[in-house]
Amino acid sequence: MRPQVLGVRFDALTVPEAADRALALTAASRSAYLCTPNPEILWLCRKDAALRSAIAGADMTLADGAGIVWAARTLGDPLPGRAAGYDTLLALLERFAGPVYLLGGKPGVAERAGQAITRRYPAVAVAGCRDGYFSDPAPVVADIASSGAALILVCLGSPKQELFMAAAKNALPRGLMMGLGGSLDVLAGDAPRAPERWRAAGLEWLYRLIRQPWRIGRMPRLAGFVAAVLAEKYKRRGS
Repeated sequence: MRPQVLGVRFDALTVPEAADRALALTAASRSAYLCTPNPEILWLCRKDAALRSAIAGADMTLADGAGIVWAARTLGDPLPGRAAGYDTLLALLERFAGPVYLLGGKPGVAERAGQAITRRYPAVAVAGCRDGYFSDPAPVVADIASSGAALILVCLGSPKQELFMAAAKNALPRGLMMGLGGSLDVLAGDAPRAPERWRAAGLEWLYRLIRQPWRIGRMPRLAGFVAAVLAEKYKRRGS
């Protein structure tokens, strides 16, 4: 049984296990997609039925955030640990050999991220790049399909990336789409990742807040998430 947090089920996988499963999906003769919800995304799911449905339809759902791990443990349905999307991507690229398509970010970000990937992982070839500024997804999906990419990094932010992947799944002949938020900015060198000690302590969110104070406006969603988890805990205890 997959652990459940506020109605969203997660795959109980470590990063190496998630990378192994993702690698198998890149080689499958069908399309698939992977979601990486954090506490903020779960909070949005409570009022966004389309987002909730898109995540429910994913072939893999990983716990991208220490808050998800805390919530699962609090609800008595523990996960083996955090399987961040970025960490899973790096573990996958170590083993992947084939074409990748990069979607998202500001103009030029995907191209720079692609250059960084091919320098570090020579077996990976960039089949196409596209920024995240589009209103009609149909030409984008067509471009991905014609590229022959077996791995598609979808970095559009939530809920846009989840809705895009759910809609594109039936239109693509094959390939694994990974919803990875701001990962292209990190790969391109435009945004730093939190140091290891911050990540190990479950404080990557605080590191981002310190570096990007504008995120303070999103903190009420995290408080709401914590309150909802605690309410669910006592509801389950009462029943």
